[in-house]
Amino acid sequence: MSKLVNFIYWLRIFNALSEQKITMKKSAIFVIFNQSRHFSNVCRGLRTRPLEKLESKPNENEKVVKIAVIGPPNAGKSTFINKLLNHRICATSPKVHTTRTFAKAIGIRNNSQVILFDTPGLVTEKEMKKFNLSHEFVSACRHSIQHSDLIAVIHDVSKSWTRNHLHSTVLNTLKEYTNIPSILVLNKVDLIKSKRILLDVTKSLTQNTLLPKGFRRPKDLSKEEHQVKNDNEEVVGWPHFSNVFMVSSADGDGMSEVMKYILRHGKTKKWEYEKNEYTDLPPEELIVQSVRARLLEALPQEMPYLLKCEIEYFSEEKGHVFTSVLVTCPTERIEHLVCGTEKERIKHITELATSDLVQTFQKPVSLTVSLNSQRKKIK
Repeated sequence: MSKLVNFIYWLRIFNALSEQKITMKKSAIFVIFNQSRHFSNVCRGLRTRPLEKLESKPNENEKVVKIAVIGPPNAGKSTFINKLLNHRICATSPKVHTTRTFAKAIGIRNNSQVILFDTPGLVTEKEMKKFNLSHEFVSACRHSIQHSDLIAVIHDVSKSWTRNHLHSTVLNTLKEYTNIPSILVLNKVDLIKSKRILLDVTKSLTQNTLLPKGFRRPKDLSKEEHQVKNDNEEVVGWPHFSNVFMVSSADGDGMSEVMKYILRHGKTKKWEYEKNEYTDLPPEELIVQSVRARLLEALPQEMPYLLKCEIEYFSEEKGHVFTSVLVTCPTERIEHLVCGTEKERIKHITELATSDLVQTFQKPVSLTVSLNSQRKKIK
């Protein structure tokens, strides 16, 4: 061990001299290193030892916690992640399937590194065919769960026709991974004025096993677990949630309670990412996703799903991001619709996407969005 320490000591001296741009002849450098009588022995040892053995030990106070954020399409998963980390990392829009790829959002809280898996919405085979989604779309969710310490199910309570039951794909996923603890996050509660509605929703979704914090159990509500079913005699909830939270991803209400709970599941280990890293996606992908999200928001019906976005140019100079995105439309008619009268629509989309990217990169961004049609390319 002393040989290794001795070698590292002289190696640090050499690096310090290099950083100061002090030129030295090779012979002089070897004179410095050979002052260690064990230098040759250490070098022989390095040939057989893995490089990682020389890395410093992880800080004993460092912790890592991984959370798979799952739910049906448009439940507010990406917005939830952005608010929880207080950083716009994930692209968001009011339309379904804004998130089409698996990604990690990373944040630091005290000594813990929080890694949130942003997953595409869980869909049925019928929905996959309708939106032309690949099977990788579904496998991304399973991959994230398999590498997580906790599952967070995001459920939209603002939709009266779906709020009283969990999506079938969510239930099937929870049944498949009973070994991983899960929590229920009731999202968009700011749109519900009646506490009784929230209580009934919780009763159904947790099979009468949990209540949101601050709620008292009514006298007419049994304390025993029982299966709540729909008209088709199908179970609509999951009785094994470890906790339930009520949040509003729009204004951030309830997020601090969720974060406190998440941090309790942290495991002592070395951080997986550097302190200044906030996602595993390359910047080019973040740019394309932001533009695509704004197209989804601005364009009607199925039109934005027909468009293809790709990066044309990306550069970062002196803390300023310069980038260009090409949007390919299937026809010239759709290209004109996307462009708008006197290019007003595409200008507005570009402005909004630029604002989003400034929040993501936290530095100035110059973005250009250009349009083209597939038929023009063929000609």
